[in-house]
Amino acid sequence: MVFIIALILSGLFGNAQHLGSTPEYVKMLTSEWKGERFADGRPKVPDIVLERLQEATLEQIWGYLGRKGYRNQVEKNWIILKPGETMVGRVVTAQFMPSRPDLDSLVKARGKTEGRSQKGGINIWPIDILTKGDIYVADGFGKVKDGTLIGSSLGNAIYGKTGKGVIFYGSVRDMQELKDTKGFNAWVKGHDPSYIKDMTPTSINAPIRIGEVTVFPGDIVFANDYGVVFIPAHLVEDLVAASEMTALRDEFERLLLQQGKYPAGQIHGDWNDTIKNEFRAWIAKYPKKLAITSKDIEDYLKKEGQ
Repeated sequence: MVFIIALILSGLFGNAQHLGSTPEYVKMLTSEWKGERFADGRPKVPDIVLERLQEATLEQIWGYLGRKGYRNQVEKNWIILKPGETMVGRVVTAQFMPSRPDLDSLVKARGKTEGRSQKGGINIWPIDILTKGDIYVADGFGKVKDGTLIGSSLGNAIYGKTGKGVIFYGSVRDMQELKDTKGFNAWVKGHDPSYIKDMTPTSINAPIRIGEVTVFPGDIVFANDYGVVFIPAHLVEDLVAASEMTALRDEFERLLLQQGKYPAGQIHGDWNDTIKNEFRAWIAKYPKKLAITSKDIEDYLKKEGQ
């Protein structure tokens, strides 16, 4: 019996029966990332890239990822604590499953071996490892009643560590108090006044399922009123540049259409040299600092009409 349970746990924990993934395992999952990493192995996408990602739209991100073959990255239909805001950050994952006594005792023993807190509920273990800029993403298997992964106290603890919020395929409690926590936001599947019960964390910083999406630790999450999209870390910088170029073209085209200088077909179609030169001049005077470079612009204009 013990042998059978050990086999089950090896599948649940994903790597050498660790509850929390080792840095080596996270590096293996995210091997296409070539930049700096955190001590836990997650990709360290630069803050400036995340700041620029805030300006993108869900459709721009969705389109870019689809062209790269990532067609299952968006989950919709959330209850949002504070609608009208966009949240971007680095993912820390956790998976919860329905409790059973033999599993619970093994998870607690594994947590003790890994040096995890023995005070308070074991639902705090993923929170303990959060750092600035992280977003806690948990698969609570859609449980609402008795599935509240946090309340106001843990929500404030999360915000204090990360400056961000949470995305739970599950529920929270204390919605009113959480809404009063300035800067904190949450995308959840439900809320309930009950306390968490009969749920066990089975992995931390391993791949999890959020609705229709497979999420890796170290992914970058973009969440707004229209959905939540999880972006592989190695694609973020190019995505930001592509999204910015699309946004700039859209803005420039709207300006030309309002001016009535050219037929709409010329503006929406392949640009002629005159329009390209106007675009260069307009970009040169653009009031905000851009992620894209002059070389990016010239490469883009060169492809126009090809």
